[in-house]
Amino acid sequence: MNKRILVLGLAAILSLLLPLNAFAQTYSFSLDKMDVHVYWNDDGTISIDYVLVFTNDPFASPIDFVDVGLPNPNFNINSIYADVNGNPISHIADSPYVTDGVELGLGTNAIQPGDTGVVHVVVGTVDQVLYPDDKDKAYVSGVFSPTWYDKEFVQGDTDISVTYHLPPGVQPEEPRWHSSPSGFPSEPTTGIDEEGRVTYTWQNPSADGYTQYKFGASFPQQYVPESAVVRPDPFAFLSNISLDNLLPFLCVGFFVLMTIWSMISNRRRKMKYLPPKIAIEGHGIKRGLTAIEAAILMEKPMDQILTLILFATIKKNAAQVVARDPLEIKILKPIPDDLRQYELDFLAAFDEKNVKAKRKALQKMMVNLVKSVSKKMKGFSRRETITYYRDITKKAWDQVEAADTPEVKAEKYDDVMEWTMLDREYEDRTRDVFRTGPVFVPFWWHRYDPGYSPSTVSRPSGAPKLTPSSTTGGGVSMPTLPGSTFAASIVTGAQGFSSGVIGNISDFTSGVTRVTNPPPKSTSSSRSRSSGGGSSCACACACAGCACACAGGGR
Repeated sequence: MNKRILVLGLAAILSLLLPLNAFAQTYSFSLDKMDVHVYWNDDGTISIDYVLVFTNDPFASPIDFVDVGLPNPNFNINSIYADVNGNPISHIADSPYVTDGVELGLGTNAIQPGDTGVVHVVVGTVDQVLYPDDKDKAYVSGVFSPTWYDKEFVQGDTDISVTYHLPPGVQPEEPRWHSSPSGFPSEPTTGIDEEGRVTYTWQNPSADGYTQYKFGASFPQQYVPESAVVRPDPFAFLSNISLDNLLPFLCVGFFVLMTIWSMISNRRRKMKYLPPKIAIEGHGIKRGLTAIEAAILMEKPMDQILTLILFATIKKNAAQVVARDPLEIKILKPIPDDLRQYELDFLAAFDEKNVKAKRKALQKMMVNLVKSVSKKMKGFSRRETITYYRDITKKAWDQVEAADTPEVKAEKYDDVMEWTMLDREYEDRTRDVFRTGPVFVPFWWHRYDPGYSPSTVSRPSGAPKLTPSSTTGGGVSMPTLPGSTFAASIVTGAQGFSSGVIGNISDFTSGVTRVTNPPPKSTSSSRSRSSGGGSSCACACACAGCACACAGGGR
């Protein structure tokens, strides 16, 4: 009995001691590698992609939670995806330990003592991260600090690599990097990523996981919306005024403004169908583009480009409009030998009877056309080339407007019509040029206007009734239309495409954009993120000398 009592007594003593040692939560790990990609998007937001490699110490508790600090509270938690060793993390919530951060619950995939785990995190959207550059009013500046952890939890060296992907369109000579953090090379490695973006990469294989490192860059403000730049509040004096009664209205107004801005940004992104790499500056002008290819280079609306192709096939006697609303086209045989590939693809699309199949074929045609123009522009300057073709457009209008007779005006317009349609104000200019007097109808007009008949149009006063091939005095006398009627028919030509053919122009264009200019990979669904058991924080702020308002902590 005495021995039994002694054993029970020792067991009771051990049960009291275990919670103080064996059951205590002890976090201790090394952060072997941190690879961060920061995408500065053309809508003024950033997307962040982390790959973090942790090795848990053999004597430590499992790494069951990872806290990841974010630049500010303006992040979309629904845009965050994380996984550990390829296994998705379902618990993603606001962190109770890190201000402006999230916690990742690893659950059954916790990193066990002595094991190594790879945590991949992607944050799709963080807003309000750009500020005016304090050295150049035409530039904006951004500073990002990757997440870090309390020194009591993490030890050893960390191989840290931070890569900035600057907004689409930024030219290699335009951006500027800020001074590098201690221990990193004085200048980042520069390059161009697969999306055609300029990149800056800072790397230090002997950094640590508990120090806050700041990386900054500046670039021209023109590449992001003005509204995305955080500027000093001109109404700061109102801070001394009680706004309790106004708070509900301010919240509603903010929500409405953010909703509108989100819709505008989304639509703007969908309409940008050119790949970013076409904007990387080359040298010289790419001559020899057709008006349609020049329109692609200028990123004209796709219904306007389709109208240009329609006119091209009609003028070449390859197509005839049977009905305008919805647009129906009859393909004429034999097919002319001088058609370009995109014109052949256009006719093949209209040979489809099913509306969805026709729309899909037109999108494929546009994708191939965008890729063709991108290939032709390789090594040439997009900026100089656009200026060159805008000058051609100006000269085309000058020729039409300088014509002193209706006959000459009609002839000139027929010759350069496709180029005039590249003008931003071509609708108003077309109406102005043809608002008075008769317009002599081009020889191909009957293939464009299904309601056209020489017997129903007007003729110059005193002229005999003529057919398009009739002649008087040795010259050709074409039938005429009232100028306003002719101009209206030209200007509204694109409407037939949006009515029953391509449907919503934004949806049609986004179907092309997804192939030719897809969103950065960091906004995809394969996102993930960071470490277990430690605390962290990250900052994005104005300039190289700014103070990021965040701090570390521990759980």
